[in-house]
Amino acid sequence: MEELSGCDATVMISASEIDANLYYATRFAAPDPFIFIQTGAEKIAVMSDLELDRAKSQASVDTVLSYGAYERMARQKGADTPSLLDVLDLVLQERGARHLLVPGNLGVEYADGLRARGYTLSVKREPFFESRLVKSDAEVEAITATQRATEEAMGAAVSAIRAAKVEAGGLLYLDGELLTAEALKRIMHVKLMEQQCVAQHTIVAPGLQGVDPHHHGNGPIRANESIVIDVFPRSERSRYFADMSRTVVKGKASSKLRAMYRAVLSAQERGMELIRDEADGRAIHAEVNAVLEKDGFTTCIRGGRMQGFFHGTGHGVGLDIHEPPRIGKTGGVLRSGYVVTVEPGLYYLDAGAIRIEDLVVVTTAGCRNLTNFPKEISEFEIE
Repeated sequence: MEELSGCDATVMISASEIDANLYYATRFAAPDPFIFIQTGAEKIAVMSDLELDRAKSQASVDTVLSYGAYERMARQKGADTPSLLDVLDLVLQERGARHLLVPGNLGVEYADGLRARGYTLSVKREPFFESRLVKSDAEVEAITATQRATEEAMGAAVSAIRAAKVEAGGLLYLDGELLTAEALKRIMHVKLMEQQCVAQHTIVAPGLQGVDPHHHGNGPIRANESIVIDVFPRSERSRYFADMSRTVVKGKASSKLRAMYRAVLSAQERGMELIRDEADGRAIHAEVNAVLEKDGFTTCIRGGRMQGFFHGTGHGVGLDIHEPPRIGKTGGVLRSGYVVTVEPGLYYLDAGAIRIEDLVVVTTAGCRNLTNFPKEISEFEIE
């Protein structure tokens, strides 16, 4: 864990179940906020009596303190109804810490309260722990395992589309029931649950819904339209995310959609060729965009809507679904061990949407694709 430049201690107050930095620091998932302190080499968790024994056996910290014991101590010192700040103050006093390094998501109440008690705070922007960006072999293995579950879920969705029958009006029916975006999400989510993974905000965006890249998608699936599927679950075992997107058409795609697919696939391949240790994410994004423009696909506002390629090429993935670095207009330098997505797309109201997304780990020689799911043009149109 990073050293504290000019500070006596790191302080975090959050629920590690939803705070990836706190989970990274403790490897302990708790649904309620608790206090974490690091002074020098000592990592301390101050836990409620409810979580005390579990933290002692599971948390990767040096010391687990009883919140209740410090509450009683605060009462003895005159606090009628001791607050979390009273407890934190006592622990920090014991360790002689006055200058604190805190994350940007520390609550205003806590920040103001600490300053009122004479503490000085230095706020560190993300990434709070730079070491989170470079994944260990074990972390890459965990992400890969989540990606394998993701591929099973994607395969189940594609199989359902393949098995569906085209009925009147181009609507798809599976086992006599209208096939909808909601039904495809259920199929994928059940498959993920079988692998102890959970997905939220899964995208199954048929037709022009996909032109809004983060439209979750709803309603009937129709033949001859693009279907953007983007799923990014987290493993309940490791807590690491994965991420992948595929686009398919049931039936025949228009000539423009086929050209868009080829262009996006070429752009993705070019981006992956450029990813390596010390590569500039901004330059990679510019080259990906250049491939799309060379193939005739420009980006602009048409009919009041952004159309073309108007999001980043990729982002980091780990304990959060969106982590640094970014491969985009504000991209930074890539380092060996980063795990990033490569996900160019094209979006046009007169055709539909295409997005293809793989997950790769950066190496000194290039990158290694962690995704093992077909994306060739022959897989695009499903009969």
